[in-house]
Amino acid sequence: MTRPPSTPHLLPVATVLTPFERLSVDAAGVGAYRALHRDSFDEVVQDVRSRRASAVLVSVTRYDAHLGASVAAMVREFPQIPTVALLSHLDRATPQAMIALGSTGLSRLVDVREPTGWTQLREYLYGAQKHDVRRMVMSQLAMDLSGAAPDLFRFFEALIDASAHGDTVATLADQLHVVPSTLVSRFFRARVPAPKRYLTFARFIRAARLFENPGLSVTTIANVLEYSSPQSFGRHLKLHMHLTATEFRARFDGEAMFEHFRRELVLPYASALRLLRPLHPSLGATFARTLIH
Repeated sequence: MTRPPSTPHLLPVATVLTPFERLSVDAAGVGAYRALHRDSFDEVVQDVRSRRASAVLVSVTRYDAHLGASVAAMVREFPQIPTVALLSHLDRATPQAMIALGSTGLSRLVDVREPTGWTQLREYLYGAQKHDVRRMVMSQLAMDLSGAAPDLFRFFEALIDASAHGDTVATLADQLHVVPSTLVSRFFRARVPAPKRYLTFARFIRAARLFENPGLSVTTIANVLEYSSPQSFGRHLKLHMHLTATEFRARFDGEAMFEHFRRELVLPYASALRLLRPLHPSLGATFARTLIH
C-alpha cells in the first residue's frame, strides 16, 4: 500500500518554556522546526530517549537547581542532541541561572530579546539538521555519482527514508512506483549490489548515528528502527557486519558507517551506477503509453 504524500520534514524540538515564550517560539518556527512543549524536563528526556525530539530548547527563566541536574545528565548522555538555552528577558535571577546552565555543559545560548535572536535560533536549529542521515548521505552521493540519472538519486533518497521505518524492498519499490521484481532485475543486470543490500546498510548508518548517543540503549535503537526485537537487530548486525551490537557501537559512528557504505556499495560500482536507470519506464510500458495516447 502506497503511503500518502509526506509533509516537509520539520525538526522536532522539545521545550521547557514560559507560556509567553511558547507563543513566540511557535511563531518563529513556522517552516523551520516543530515545537513539542513540555511542562517538565523529565518529559523532554523521554522525548529524546524515544526519538520523538531531535533538539531541546530550555528557558533561562524556567531554570532551577533540579532542572540543572537533569540538563547536565541529558547533555552527557545525548551529545548529538542540540540543546539550547533561550534568553527572553532579564531579571535578578538571570545571571546566576545563566552561570548554572553553563556549568551543565550546555554551550549554546540564544538571546531573543531582539528580533535577530529569533533568526539566529532558526538558523542554529536548521544547521543542527546537517547531522540528519539523509542530508549527510545525499550530499556525498551527489559528488560520488556526479552525472548519474536523476532517478538514481530518487532511489537513494527513498532508500534512506525507508531505512528509518523498517521498510522492505517491496514497499520501497511501491513508493517509487516500480514493480519490485523490475527494480531488483535492473540492479542485477547492471551488476551492482541488490537493492536489499543497500537498504540493509542504510539501516546500519541510521543505527550508528543513533549509537552516538550513550543514553540510547540497544533495545531503544532496535525499536526505533522497527526491528522485530533487539535480538533480531543483533542477528542482522552479526550476519552482515560480523559484529555484535556492542562491538558495532564501539567501532562505528554515523559518518564511519556511511564511509563503509560508500566503500562497499558505491565507489567500486560508481561507473555502473551512473548508467543505471532504476525507475525508468520499460520500453514495453513506454510503447503501451504511446499507443494509448
